[in-house]
Amino acid sequence: MHRVAGWWDGFELWVAGLPFIPQFLVVLVGMVPVSFAIAYLLDRALRATLQLLGRDSQVAELADAAVLAEPAPILVEEPITDRRPVQSGAR
Repeated sequence: MHRVAGWWDGFELWVAGLPFIPQFLVVLVGMVPVSFAIAYLLDRALRATLQLLGRDSQVAELADAAVLAEPAPILVEEPITDRRPVQSGAR
């Protein structure tokens, strides 16, 4: 574990010592794919866990019910025909 930590510290120091544009490119090329991979793996692990617990079917049924539900009617107020200017009282 100390070797990995030492290697990572050295890598961080190397990246921190680069000028801005190369530093930005190294972080972009390295971190974006790693972040997507971590997000994908977490999504798959959570999906598998929920399937094992039987929670996926309930969510799917609720989502289907929400899609198939009739939209709620929009209540529109009737226009007021008796409009008079209001005096503010300022002089």
